[in-house]
Amino acid sequence: MGPVVTPAAAGAGEGDGDVPALLAALAERLAEAERYLGREDLETRRSELEDEASRPDLWDDADHGRQVTTELGRVVEDLELLDRLSASLSDAVTLHELAVEEGDAAALAEAGAAAADVERQLGALELRSLFAGEYDDRDAVAEIHAGAGGTDAQDWAEMLLRMYSRWAERRGFTIEVDEATPGQEAGLLSATFIVRGRYAFGMLAAERGVHRLVRMSPFDAQRRRQTSFASLDVVPFLDDLGEVAEIDEKDLRIDTYRSSGAGGQHVNKTDSAVRLTHLPTGIVVSCQNQRSQHQNKAKAMQILAAKLAERERLERQAQLDALSGDRADNAWGNQIRSYVLAPYQLVKDLRTDEQTGNVDAVLDGEIDSFIEAELRREAEVRRAG
Repeated sequence: MGPVVTPAAAGAGEGDGDVPALLAALAERLAEAERYLGREDLETRRSELEDEASRPDLWDDADHGRQVTTELGRVVEDLELLDRLSASLSDAVTLHELAVEEGDAAALAEAGAAAADVERQLGALELRSLFAGEYDDRDAVAEIHAGAGGTDAQDWAEMLLRMYSRWAERRGFTIEVDEATPGQEAGLLSATFIVRGRYAFGMLAAERGVHRLVRMSPFDAQRRRQTSFASLDVVPFLDDLGEVAEIDEKDLRIDTYRSSGAGGQHVNKTDSAVRLTHLPTGIVVSCQNQRSQHQNKAKAMQILAAKLAERERLERQAQLDALSGDRADNAWGNQIRSYVLAPYQLVKDLRTDEQTGNVDAVLDGEIDSFIEAELRREAEVRRAG
């Protein structure tokens, strides 16, 4: 199904508002989306992948079989999304034309609402044009670390973990907390979690950096205002370890310890938690929330492989800041965003100037506007460069 024909025949009636102009603009945007997504190429690729997936020997090579079916699923998803948007826009155009012919104000309002819904869905699709990284469509391995600010910073780290968990849930992603180190009095010193969903890495990479919280400290008997910091780091998660260099176990120091913290019913209270230290690079990875030491080690190895792959890509490109951003101190002067709860309420991104006074909504996971603003800023920088 191709782009919807613009509603040129639908004249604007009384109370019609800007619906005709909106519908025409949406048709143009949908046509542009089909161009940058490469609809014809997607249809060709779907046919090729369907032929490949139907081969009886597909699963003789499990990695290849998984790669084919994953790519086929994503190609089909893109084509079905374009078809749904085209059909929805066509329905809105038809509804609007009938409403104008019959002078039906209620139907006109319904057509306007239908057009607004298409606009919302199309806006989400258009975000894909902002992704430029090789692994932006992958799952993400994320780490939160408490910075300057003592107990308040550790509490802030736990608040950030909840914020990103709620954001993931809102988007229909799944989140798996693989390690959480409790703070001395409250909160978390650090946490490692995997977010699974298409473009999870591309979106969370826009959140990478130091986050600053200003509030009246609940840990200060005099309720003084406290500034605290926590950082987020993100790398793409690669399920297929064949995509990365093999790890020589002679380069690892492997420590086991007792799982602790909020791990739920599956945390084994024996010495099942695993900490891997990659001696050549100093990278440390911990995992404690799997059912056994063997499973914790396997997941830690996957996370370590993802981190090493990211490091290799950055070195190969000789652009350390292109994916990982500045490795600045987790303290004053280096934050990407401020969350102020007192004496006023404001969340402001210092890179894009995107801001809102609805702090509670942001802390409950409503951060898409900040992510989109940063993705657009990065796209502008690439175009200017």
